Amino acid sequence: MDRPCLSLRELKARADTTPQAHAVQVQVTSIHLRKTKSDKDYLELGLSDGGESITLRLWLDHPLFPAVQKLPARSWIELAGDWTQNHFGLDLRGGSLRELASSESAALLGGPDELRQKQAADFDCIREMTSVLVDPRLRAVCARFLEVHGERFRRCGAARDYHHARRGGLVEHVAQMMRTAAALAGAYPFLNRDLLVAGVLFHDCGKLWENCYTADGFVMPYDERGEMLGHITIGIELVNRLWREMVESPEADAWQDLVPATDDVRLHLLHLIASHHGEVAFGSPVVPKTPEAIILHHVDNIDAKLEMFADGYATSAPLAKNIFERRRPLPGNLVRPLPSLAASSIAASFTMK
Repeated sequence: MDRPCLSLRELKARADTTPQAHAVQVQVTSIHLRKTKSDKDYLELGLSDGGESITLRLWLDHPLFPAVQKLPARSWIELAGDWTQNHFGLDLRGGSLRELASSESAALLGGPDELRQKQAADFDCIREMTSVLVDPRLRAVCARFLEVHGERFRRCGAARDYHHARRGGLVEHVAQMMRTAAALAGAYPFLNRDLLVAGVLFHDCGKLWENCYTADGFVMPYDERGEMLGHITIGIELVNRLWREMVESPEADAWQDLVPATDDVRLHLLHLIASHHGEVAFGSPVVPKTPEAIILHHVDNIDAKLEMFADGYATSAPLAKNIFERRRPLPGNLVRPLPSLAASSIAASFTMK
């Protein structure tokens, strides 16, 4: 029986308690042999297709258990069978497994078409918005970062869980934050727009070591530097290093008489990185102490929360009309948002009068 091949996001949205025949193409990001409470073996698989990640459990009596247990690390596979959703998450009944051809895994590595196109457009947006900064110091340090670390940046996640937790997710997060920050700078002209846009680019740059995927897959390995220092400390160190390289370049000679002074610009940029979590209790060594710092903190929080809402609407189980299961760490069940009054409805109402 032919089964349509779905993305993991589509599968999560469609699966319910009634078995449905589907196939997915994924990378196995982890395989762990676990024990049930009754001391029976089961396999816990991490699966990802670039747009979504899931945990799948295969019990000892599952027909695919022996084949899956023998899979090489980080295998690329197609899983087909009857899928359901239960309190453990997605569940696969019966089915088949095959390893993907190299051409299939290469295509899958790019992520779903829509996501790949969005991330490419978002990276272009970041490059364009930073290339037109008026302050030559901030414009130069942004360009240097994208030149040296752009490839790593493009495969980095914004988090391990909760929001933009996918390959390329940090690019999406930063681009949307830049657009929002630029809009707020237009509404509040006293803000230093250049500093704010550059702060958005660098606020999570330490995650290039804390939340970066491998070059050849959807695995996000743990990194000793990320574990011991955290992304805020790493980000401050990275910007200081880039800044030193920049001020030692020939072009820096023309900045001697600029106001504000070059080192003051560096200090304020570092403050944005250091304070963007908003509170010491949430990991910031200092709280926001400038208008740009408080804007950056809230724009970061807003974009993360709205991404959680979007993911919840796409994948959370419905509880009733317009109500969906809670998407942690959001505070309660999700309610479908009220759509805007359609332009066609407005036009029709005027026509009827």
